[in-house]
Amino acid sequence: MFRYLEIIGSSCKMALQEFRSNKLRTFLSLLGITFGIFCIISVLSTISSMQLAVNNDLKAFGNKTIYIDKWQYGGGPDFPWWKYIKRPVPKYEEVKLLKLKVPDAAHISFDIDGNSNVDYGDNTLTGVNYYGNTEDFDKIQQVTVGAGRYFQQADFDRGTPYVVMGYRIAERLFVKAEKGVGHTVKLKDGKTAIVIGIIEKQGQSLLGGWDFDNSILLTYNFMKQMFREENGDPKILVQAGANISTAALTDELRGAMRSIRKLSPTQEDNFALNDIDSLSKFFDPIFTGMNIGGWAIAALSLIVGMFGVANIMFVTVRERTSQIGLKKAIGAKRGVILMEFLLESAFLCIIGGMIGLIAVFILTLVFSSVVGFHVFIPLNIIVLAVFICLFTGVSAGIIPAFVAARMDPVVAIRS
Repeated sequence: MFRYLEIIGSSCKMALQEFRSNKLRTFLSLLGITFGIFCIISVLSTISSMQLAVNNDLKAFGNKTIYIDKWQYGGGPDFPWWKYIKRPVPKYEEVKLLKLKVPDAAHISFDIDGNSNVDYGDNTLTGVNYYGNTEDFDKIQQVTVGAGRYFQQADFDRGTPYVVMGYRIAERLFVKAEKGVGHTVKLKDGKTAIVIGIIEKQGQSLLGGWDFDNSILLTYNFMKQMFREENGDPKILVQAGANISTAALTDELRGAMRSIRKLSPTQEDNFALNDIDSLSKFFDPIFTGMNIGGWAIAALSLIVGMFGVANIMFVTVRERTSQIGLKKAIGAKRGVILMEFLLESAFLCIIGGMIGLIAVFILTLVFSSVVGFHVFIPLNIIVLAVFICLFTGVSAGIIPAFVAARMDPVVAIRS
C-alpha cells in the first residue's frame, strides 16, 4: 500500500517539476485540455442552471395547472393565429359553471391583465402590470406576502380598493418595500387604492409569465372598474386535485367547456386547454441540442489536448531514458514504470482541468453579477470533469508509458 502511495507521490512531483521547468511548453500542450474542460463545465453548468430556472418558472405557473384560454401556448413558425383569434375569450361566468361541472378541480381562478401607471406622491411608475383575479389565485400561484396581508373573501366580494404590490414596484415607490403597507397609491383613471401587502421578492424569470416583482394584484371586482374584461387577456386557471392527473382533468374540462358553450359534436373546440406541466417537454430538445454542441466542441479540444500531452510524455521519456534504465537495473518492474508515467500524464491533465475549472468559476461570478442570472457549478459536473481529466491523461500517456516500460535497461543506461 505504502509503495503505491510512494509511486503516486513521486509521479505528482515529477509532473510538477515538468510544469515548473517548461512552463510555456507544458501550458501550450495543456491548452487543449484546459479549453475542453472549460467548454464541458461551462456548457453543462449553464444548461443545469437554465433547467433549474425553467423548472422553477414552470412551478410558478402552478403545479398540475391547466390554463383555459383562446390561445394555444407554444407558438412556432406554423402557429395558426388566424384560427385562434376568432375564438371567444373565457368569461367570469364560466368559472362558476366549471366549479359545478368539474368537482375534481381543487382550485379554479379567473384572471384579467392590464398595464398602466402607479403614482405615489411625486413618483410615477409607467408600464406596471395589473393582475385582477379571484379568490383561488394565491392557492394556484406562488404568491408569498412578505409584509402585510393578502386579500380576504370580503375584499373579493365587494371589490374593495386594495392592492397587493410587487417587491420591485414597492421598492421604487417607497425606497424600502416594507414601508409601503398602509399607504394610498393612485392607479388608472385616478382610482385610489390602499396597499395592504408586499409580495416577497421573486427574482428574474426566464419564461416571463407572472412577473410579480413588477406587478400589482387586485381583486377581479376592483380590476373591472378600470379595465374591460374582454380586453384584459382573460384566462381561467384550473388546478387538479390530489387524486386526478392533469390528463384526466383536461378531458373533464374539455367536456365541461363544450357543454357550457353549447358546441355540437361536429364543431371544433373554440378554446384551448394548456397543460403547464407538458410545457417542460418543449424545452427538452433545446437543452439536448445545447448539450450535444458543447460536447462536440469539448471533444475536439480534448483530442487536440491528448496529442499535446502525449507529446510532452514522449519528450519526458526521452529525457529520462537513463533514469528509467537505472530503475529497471535495480529491480523496478515494467508495471511500476508504466504506472509512474500514466499517473504523471493524468496529473498533468488534472492541472489543465483545474485551470479550466477556475476560469469557469470566475466567468460564472462575472456573468451572474452582470446579467443577473445565477449560474452555478453542480458537484456532479466537477466530478465528471475530474474523471474526464483522468481518462484523457491515461489515454494520452498510454503509448509513451508502454515505450518507457519496455525499454532495455542496458541500452537505456548507455543512452
